Amino acid sequence: MQFGNTADEITSEQMYQACRAADVNFFDTAHTYTDGQSETMVGKFSAPERSTLFIATKCASTGGSGKANILAQFDESRKRLNMDYVDILYLHQWDDNTALEETFETLAGLIEAGKTRHLAVSNFAAWQVMKAQSVAKSFGVEIAMLQPMYNLVKRQAEVEILPMALSEGFAVCPYSPLGGGLLTGKYASGMTGRIDTNKMYASRYSQQWMHETARELAKLARELGVHPATLAVSWVAKNAAVTAPIISARSAEQLQPSLAALSFELDDTLCEKLSSLSPRPAPATDRSETL
Repeated sequence: MQFGNTADEITSEQMYQACRAADVNFFDTAHTYTDGQSETMVGKFSAPERSTLFIATKCASTGGSGKANILAQFDESRKRLNMDYVDILYLHQWDDNTALEETFETLAGLIEAGKTRHLAVSNFAAWQVMKAQSVAKSFGVEIAMLQPMYNLVKRQAEVEILPMALSEGFAVCPYSPLGGGLLTGKYASGMTGRIDTNKMYASRYSQQWMHETARELAKLARELGVHPATLAVSWVAKNAAVTAPIISARSAEQLQPSLAALSFELDDTLCEKLSSLSPRPAPATDRSETL
């Protein structure tokens, strides 16, 4: 998401190579990211080793999930990526105005044509996932993966999405494990970032308790001699429903603490301590009584 935005091509390739050096083989982009620069760069960097990688992109963030829009955006994405196919294609968000039958008949056609191997959805509620899955199966295809927002101060996915994924066998690759940079400790130390300059992130992470959680995380990280980002990414990855967190950075140096989560041993005691830094969301039924 930073390729072509806060990171130029040289810096972006450095991050790509840092990921490959850490044996990361899954790269996530989208039609809407950085006016296509992200897809173009991912395609360029990955070309020499395409067959060993798992590449995901997303469509229908804008323009709806109708057939014409999906096909037009995905054709443009594949041209940018310079790929005949992608490993997984996400619907970027739910569309209230298009029949799911039209959407999944189109996506099933892309699988049949060999243009994508798997289907996925991002930013769907649990009921939307299951409704979409029912329609997908009627066309002989299935949703394989989900991409919800999930981090130590955004835990709504724990209520229904993650339990549903475990129950129904969906892979889960959450985005924003660092909470827009909030959980890196930089704001606690007086630095600035996207939360200061981007209205969406400012609104998303505006509550005071979130910043208090970030300060407590940074304090705990200092005591342990670990970067706060390593703890934040490790905490997301620890959840049994999570397949792999989607990490992001502006430079290879900034990326390293997130990559360090690959080898960090987060035991159950420390995981619970981290969990205690933020409120647990109420259960879906809003009942906690045991009868």
